[in-house]
Amino acid sequence: MYWNQAKECMNREDLKQLQLERLQATIFRVATNVPFYRHKFKELGVDPDGFRSLDELRSLPFTTKQDLRDNYPYGLFAVPLRDVVRVHASSGTTGQATVVGYTRNDIKTWANLTARVLTAAGVTNDDVVQIAFGYGLFTGGFGLHYGAELVGASVIPISSGNTRRQIQIMQDFRTTALICTPSYALLLADSIEEAGIPLNSFSLKYGLFGAEPWSEGMRQEIQKKLNIIATDNYGLSEIMGPGVAGECQQRNGLHINEDHFLVEIIDPETLEPVAPGELGELVLTTLTKEAFPIIRYRTRDLTRLIEEPCPCGRTLRRMERITGRTDDMLIVKGVNVYPSQIENILFDIEGTKPHYQIVVEREGRLDKITVLVEVMESIFFDEMRKQGEIINNIKHKLASELGIGVEVRLVEEKSLERSEGKAKRIVDKRKL
Repeated sequence: MYWNQAKECMNREDLKQLQLERLQATIFRVATNVPFYRHKFKELGVDPDGFRSLDELRSLPFTTKQDLRDNYPYGLFAVPLRDVVRVHASSGTTGQATVVGYTRNDIKTWANLTARVLTAAGVTNDDVVQIAFGYGLFTGGFGLHYGAELVGASVIPISSGNTRRQIQIMQDFRTTALICTPSYALLLADSIEEAGIPLNSFSLKYGLFGAEPWSEGMRQEIQKKLNIIATDNYGLSEIMGPGVAGECQQRNGLHINEDHFLVEIIDPETLEPVAPGELGELVLTTLTKEAFPIIRYRTRDLTRLIEEPCPCGRTLRRMERITGRTDDMLIVKGVNVYPSQIENILFDIEGTKPHYQIVVEREGRLDKITVLVEVMESIFFDEMRKQGEIINNIKHKLASELGIGVEVRLVEEKSLERSEGKAKRIVDKRKL
């Protein structure tokens, strides 16, 4: 199913021409209306009227989250506030909040792009969509809400939290599509299982999950426990919110809405493009945003592009699910470690639960990683020899995958903190 087949299945050469025209308009807009970019262009000798090819994108400056913080709150807006009908912001948990704005046209574009993502995942006007993302300054709830309404689905804006009520509403209102973080979907699945509620009392068919990295193993776990088709979707407030990219039912990479966003994959150290298909940092340029256009934004998210055609018929390129973030990356004993690597290993170990935490400490001058892994109750209270075998198995596989040794500790079910938002996977005690 397509929401806008003409754009989603566009000839690649026509798409490139459209991208170029929209990039030229965006460059002119920011050079005219945003002092930050006007000064950057002048420093780099960039002629805003001189762009003739998409290949020239590399001559433009990068934009970072720090740039957004330095221009807090409205310094990067390209329109006067009287034209801004919506303001969203990041939580600011790791520093100054970043503020973004939307014109009336931006809101319409946003709704259409999230409608694409929802439709690709299988949602139609016959569905009942339960949105368990938080509503407020966070973009996730509102963005998918408007897309679902545009598709014609019945929307339940339940927001996040209150797991027991979420489950009751899911049953009583006959929810067919669940939208939340993957870690919260697992929490809901565990709660349903613990309450002994049969899956056939639910009407769920689809789950659209995002806002945090998750592995293929976690997808399989969610699909099995909730008996749904689980797809990933991607967005970030600085670019738009959800609607940047999303999986179709092939579940083999996220289609990027390239008619609205130019995508690059760079080496985060050299800032040069990586070879086709190689892992690197995702960089995005908006092509149609009016209130808050942004040039070459370094997302810090790690992924790779998939160039092969998708059987669904869409010509929009795909990217792999986010494997981690450059700023979530742990450097331990000179080795780069991502939580997703550990998660992939744990999902293959029989008896472990899909809940874990990575604790990093410094002992003397050396760093030490301990992975806390929840295991089934029967294993936790089993004989020490059995526990030792599981620990050694996990240690061996992690050492093989990561290239360094890690400590492993088994913990009881439900002993690690559950989250109704993004799961807290890393506790880095080196910073204390």
